[in-house]
Order: sequence, then structure tokens, then C-alpha cells
Amino acid sequence: MATEVFIGIDISKPRLDVFNLATGEVLEFANTPAGIQAFVKFAKKAKPTLLVCESTGGLEQSLLLGCSEAKLPLAVVNPRQVRDFARRTGPEGAALSKTAMGKYAKTDAIDAVMLSEFASRMRPEITLPAPEALRALEAIVTRRTQILEMLTMERNRLGSTRDEAARASLQTVIEFLESQVGDMNAQMLELVRSHPELKALDTLLQSVPGVGPVVSATLLSSLPELGGSSREAIAALVGVAPMNHDSGSHRGVRFVRGGRANVRNVLFMSAQTAVRWNPALKVVYDRLVGAGKAKKVALVACMRKLLVILNAIVRDRKPWVDMTQVRVGA
Repeated sequence: MATEVFIGIDISKPRLDVFNLATGEVLEFANTPAGIQAFVKFAKKAKPTLLVCESTGGLEQSLLLGCSEAKLPLAVVNPRQVRDFARRTGPEGAALSKTAMGKYAKTDAIDAVMLSEFASRMRPEITLPAPEALRALEAIVTRRTQILEMLTMERNRLGSTRDEAARASLQTVIEFLESQVGDMNAQMLELVRSHPELKALDTLLQSVPGVGPVVSATLLSSLPELGGSSREAIAALVGVAPMNHDSGSHRGVRFVRGGRANVRNVLFMSAQTAVRWNPALKVVYDRLVGAGKAKKVALVACMRKLLVILNAIVRDRKPWVDMTQVRVGA
């Protein structure tokens, strides 16, 4: 029987640290096109059962594309999953970490060792790269968010600065950044309109009161699971599923955490509008606030309901006007 081969890849900006669990082999490749090509050549010879790396905010994209083109089974996993796995492994995990520290600390491959073990035990699903149009849309949405963050910082500085020369400089930068946001908005809309599938999904999403072009584009680019997951799974992916905080007879306050922060942020803004103009969400919000719930708690509940509605709309390919009577849960 052939030995299964699990390879962990720790990604940083300059390099890939690689560990082959089957052989104990430790390798290092540059995180450049040439380095990824060299890694792919190595991985093909190793004939891996599964390769695993963490999602690193975009640094993994070149590796994902290279592995996909070479038909190598790469799973890109949430770093939180790996941290939770490391905590749960108990004595075996501690022994693994000790071995890694003793043998591989000089190569900075400790994380790669844990990732290879995670691959072996957890067997995460293979990750496929998003279509080119979605990758382009995600890049625009991400850049727009970055510009908005810079714009907020400059506006804050303007509010606390009294020196006229400094204020003039800040105002110039603010005006430039505002123009850049406008450019990103135009590029985002043009890309969606020029792609038939994206345009069709965008029309469905924006049929829901409270969902505008930015929310729609963010969902399309950052939540490809929308429409293909259960309402529980999609809520957990975004991070709006309530988490228990109970111990024995104590029943703690439910809370949300983790998930995709960029999606959660736009849903929060959307929910603030939707509780005024979307009848399904207004009922939920008014009921919860009337029952004594904090307004922010009520908004989070409306975020979850909005997400469930959007998930059902994409799943069934029916716009909001056909969904108002469907029970989708609160």
C-alpha cells in the first residue's frame, strides 16, 4: 500500500517553508514565480495526498494558482482552524511541537510541520482558485477598502490639526483619496456589468432592500459559498452565528467571532439601512428591541437574517419580490 504524503507549507512574503510529513524533509523556496515553479516541480515528484497552507491575506494566491495549473491538491485553510487544532492535539501535539522545536527550529519550519499534521488528521477540502473575473473584482474591492481606511485616518488628522500648512496638505490628500474611491467604484461597477454571470447575481442581490452595489460586490468577491451552503454554514463562515459561553449551570451571553471581517462589516452597514426599509428585517429588529435587546445585538440578528435571505435568493435564483413570503429563519 502506497504511503500517503502530506505536505505543510508556511507562507511568508519572502519564502515558502515546506515540510513533508512522510519523509521528514524540510525545504525552502522563494515566494516568487521562479520559486513557486520550483516548488511545483518538487511537489509533483513527491506525489502528495494533500498540500495545506494557511490563508495569508493574498500571499497564497500565486501558490494556489500554480498548484491548480499543475493539478496539485492544495487546501488553503483558515489560520484559526490550525490554531484550534494545535490546542486540541494535547500530549501528541505537544510532542510534535517539541520535536519540531528540536529538529526544525533553525529552518523556521515549525508552522509547516503543524500544517502537515493538520493535513494528515483533518483532511480539509481542496481549494480551487476563483474565476479570473472574481479575482479581479476582489482586488478592486480590497483596494477600495484600503483607500477608505486611509481616507478615515486623514480625515481624523484633519480634525485634530490646527496648522494651516498641515491642513492644506491633508485636504489635498483627502481630495485625492476621495477621487480614488470614485475610480474604484466605477471600475467595480463596470466589471460587474461586463460579466454576464456577475451581472445576473448582482441584480438578484440588489433586489433586496438595503443591499447596494458595494455590499453586492463584496459578497460576490469574498463569499463565493453564497447560495451553495446551508444557512447555518453561511452564518458561521461570515462570523454571525451566535456562539455559546456556557459552563455548568451558567448561561453566558451569546457572542459572534471569527469569520470574514470584510463581509461582516458591509453586512453591518447594510443592516443599518435594511432595518428601516426592508419589511422582513424591520419586524425582527423592532421585536428584539421591544423585548429589551440592545440595539447592536438586534442589528447582528438582522445581519444574520439578511445573510440567510441573500443565501436563499442566490440558491434559488429568485429576486426579493419572490422571496417575501418564504420563511428563511431569523
